[in-house]
Amino acid sequence: MPELPEVETTRRGIAPLVEGRRVTDVVIRQPRLRWPVPPELPRLLAGRRLVGVTRRAKYLLFHFSHGALLLHLGMSGSLRVVPRGTPPRKHDHFDLVLGKRCLRLRDPRRFGALLWTDEPPELHPLLRHLGPEPLSSAFDGDHLHRLSRGRSRPVKSFLMDARVVVGVGNIYANEALFAAGIHPARACGRVSLARYRRLAEAVREVLADAIEEGGTTLRDFQQADGRPGYFVQRLQVYGREGRPCPRCGAPIRKRSLGQRSSFYCGRCQR
Repeated sequence: MPELPEVETTRRGIAPLVEGRRVTDVVIRQPRLRWPVPPELPRLLAGRRLVGVTRRAKYLLFHFSHGALLLHLGMSGSLRVVPRGTPPRKHDHFDLVLGKRCLRLRDPRRFGALLWTDEPPELHPLLRHLGPEPLSSAFDGDHLHRLSRGRSRPVKSFLMDARVVVGVGNIYANEALFAAGIHPARACGRVSLARYRRLAEAVREVLADAIEEGGTTLRDFQQADGRPGYFVQRLQVYGREGRPCPRCGAPIRKRSLGQRSSFYCGRCQR
């Protein structure tokens, strides 16, 4: 699944090509995604100017003067800007035509979402209860420490909870916990303030580095221009079971936490 760095990489790739342009056509080839695509989108968007493209958690928000289009890439979705008239391929489900350019959604598994809101996006039910952005000033170790008190769930599961902080998916949670020296199974309520401050900084650094590298390609993800993300070459523990820890040389271990694979060093992470 595309995580925050992959979604932000996509946003940065497409925004300069589509912002400020007027919608000349809307093509819905497959209305059945995770939720039905609103059939009124052609009427709502035709002739309207796309004001801007932002991101909230893993959602891309396409802002118009009268509302916003919410897009989630799901498990395998991708966006491309192609010349208008480019023949669609299989799984190309939606086109937003902007003059001579076309913003095209491809989603082989159809777990993505394309929804409309005429209210401020932050009030939408999918976004209303989300935690702070991990690269914003609202996120720090004090925030993590405060929310974790009295809780016994594993710190990795806690870190991946979108109500705590958004966008820290499985890959980046593994990497950040390794960088901070925290065992993924440790009870979140037993992590000290000092260690949470290190963890928050590690989250920021890992995500910022991943964005600079264009994300992490493991199966389906590519950047908006079709190039793969290169952060996979810098992974320290994720997917490295049995290989030597880059710090101490002990073999990287793997276990399941919250039905997700967790990779860690049993010697470096406590």
